Amino acid sequence: MFKSDVLGAINLALLTLLAGCAGSASSGSRDLSAVQITEYQGERLSDLGDFQENSIKGPQRVDIGSYRLRVTGLVDKPLAYSYSKVLSAHKSYTKLVTLDCVDGWAVKILWEGVLVADITDRAGILPAANTVIFHAHDGYTTSLPLAYVMDKNIMLAYKINGVELPPDRGFPFQLVAEDKWGYKWIKWVTEIELSDDPNYKGYWERAGYSNDADLDKPFFDR
Repeated sequence: MFKSDVLGAINLALLTLLAGCAGSASSGSRDLSAVQITEYQGERLSDLGDFQENSIKGPQRVDIGSYRLRVTGLVDKPLAYSYSKVLSAHKSYTKLVTLDCVDGWAVKILWEGVLVADITDRAGILPAANTVIFHAHDGYTTSLPLAYVMDKNIMLAYKINGVELPPDRGFPFQLVAEDKWGYKWIKWVTEIELSDDPNYKGYWERAGYSNDADLDKPFFDR
C-alpha cells in the first residue's frame, strides 16, 4: 500500500507567489503548470516538458462537463462516474514512478491518483473476469491482467508533479502502469472494461508489441 503524501505546505507557498497570476479555467481544467514540484524526498523529478508526444491522434481535449468514466463488462453493476465524483468518492494516493518509453526516453514523475481497484470494486467484479481493458477518448485501447492491477495497486493519475494533469498528458486520467513499457500507460481514459479474455490486444499490441510489456523483456514480439 502506498503512503499518501501531504504536499500542502509546498503547494501553498507556490500558490501564494502566483496569486492572481493564474489563467482562467477552461473545461474545468486549471493552468497551474508553473507550480509543478521539481524535487521529491531528495530525488529530482523530470519536468513536464520532458515528455515526448507520441499519441495516435495527437493531444485530446476532453469536455469535462459531459465526461464520464465508465466501468463495464463483467461486473454486477455498470457504473458511470463524473470527473468530480471519481475524485470525491475515492481515496487519493501519491507515488514516484518512472515511465519508460519504447522510443528511448524516460521520465521520473510524482503521480497522484485513485486506485483502479477502488473504482472497479464498487461495480462488483464477476468471478470470470481476469483482464482489464482500458479505453481512451481517442479510440486507443490496451489491456492488463486483473491480478497485476490489483496486486500492484495500479492507479489512474489526475495529477503529476503536484499539478492537474495537462490535456496533452492525458487529462482527465492517465494510467500509471508501473514496471510496464509506456504504451500500457494509456491517456485520456474513458472506460474500464472487465473481461475474461487474457489474450485481448490493444492498439500497439495488434501491431506486434508485447502484450506483457514487462520492462525486463523486449517490447516487440518477434
